[in-house]
Amino acid sequence: MISKWSASIIRAGRSVRGSSAPVTYALIALCCAVFLAGPASGLNPAYGTGDEVLAVQRAYFRRWGVIPAELFEVSAGSALTPATALFVHGSWVHLLGNMLFLYVFGAMAEERMGRVHFTLFYVGCGYLALLGYAVANADSEQSLVGASGAISAVLGAFLYLFPRARVTSLLPFLFFLPVRFPAWVVLPFWAALQWLAAGRAPDGPGVAYLAHLIGFGLGFGYASVRYGRPTGPTRVKAAPAPAPEGENQP
Repeated sequence: MISKWSASIIRAGRSVRGSSAPVTYALIALCCAVFLAGPASGLNPAYGTGDEVLAVQRAYFRRWGVIPAELFEVSAGSALTPATALFVHGSWVHLLGNMLFLYVFGAMAEERMGRVHFTLFYVGCGYLALLGYAVANADSEQSLVGASGAISAVLGAFLYLFPRARVTSLLPFLFFLPVRFPAWVVLPFWAALQWLAAGRAPDGPGVAYLAHLIGFGLGFGYASVRYGRPTGPTRVKAAPAPAPEGENQP
């Protein structure tokens, strides 16, 4: 068993070193590093415990996250928060869900777009997704953090670029059995779930589904304008959950 795990780790390391998608892996590493160093990971005793660490977390999210009610103040700091919020996550589930989707879909999108282009696309669409959410919820005092707006844009671009790519999905109503569907089935289904969830989302802390929809639309629209006809069928090796953990409103 140990030897099998070791072989798997070695193969994974080789695949990363030989990958033509270094930006995707750098983004994953950066998001993980920021989370581990911050108070939400719970790993740094310097932040305290109990109510003390909760207060530190709230201040941290307000410092680096988007607060719609404050975003349009004349302040360079507030204008930058839709960019800084892309690298901040509110919990382990929030981080791991987002990074799984970025790992699965980001590499192929980056290979198609190119490193510099993909970087600008990721940050730009992520910024606009959070900005769009803030415009629609201009009175909200909740801080908004997470990379899901940018990752949703990657999903939208992936749908246009690789509509026939077969994606392994884990569906709760099928007891999480892995099922393979083409991207043109999985990703529109995901977008429909976000639309339904956005319509039922309560006020207050939760997932910013609207940011997902904006990001997805931006990614698909941009890819359809920027690129020609979609590529032929391929396969996505990893198995994502049915939906990423969204922008969190701590």
